[in-house]
Amino acid sequence: MLPLGPGGPGETPWHRTTRARPTRSERDGLAPRLAHRRLVAEFSSPSGRAMRTAELAGLTGAEPDPDLLEWDYGGYEGLTAEQIREARPGWDLWRDGVIPGDADHPGEELAQVAARTDAVLDRIRPLLREGDVAVVAHGHLARVLTARWLGLDASASRLLGHPHPGTLSVLATEDGHPVISAWNVP
Repeated sequence: MLPLGPGGPGETPWHRTTRARPTRSERDGLAPRLAHRRLVAEFSSPSGRAMRTAELAGLTGAEPDPDLLEWDYGGYEGLTAEQIREARPGWDLWRDGVIPGDADHPGEELAQVAARTDAVLDRIRPLLREGDVAVVAHGHLARVLTARWLGLDASASRLLGHPHPGTLSVLATEDGHPVISAWNVP
């Protein structure tokens, strides 16, 4: 499985310190690396940025999957981690989660994000018998998807570095066990 990073949904707490949007050349650089793969399916977050990343990466048949939308940050949507920590010293997304927001961003618990990634993996696993599956997902969701692929609790996602925009990661199996074959490769 090939999770690709389109960048975040915008200026969020977790993207402000790194470049949140891949350049066109970064996204275009994915296409040659994917061309030699035997892709049997392509899925993407339905966000405009993710779908555009899929297109630029040569994944013109990517199916939008709402289960791949980024974590709903609720009342923290649009705030930086530093701003949140001013109000909540020591705050940690993975431990403390988010607070409820408005109707557009009610917020999600980590368990809800994990349930969405589990649903994606349940749809993808049978396809992997035939070849590779490309997934265009956002940073925190990609980390949860990876932890769940490895059979870990979603809280183990904190152990994975945040995927940079426009990078390639490869989840695979070795001797029947799920592994990370590559992570955050430019």
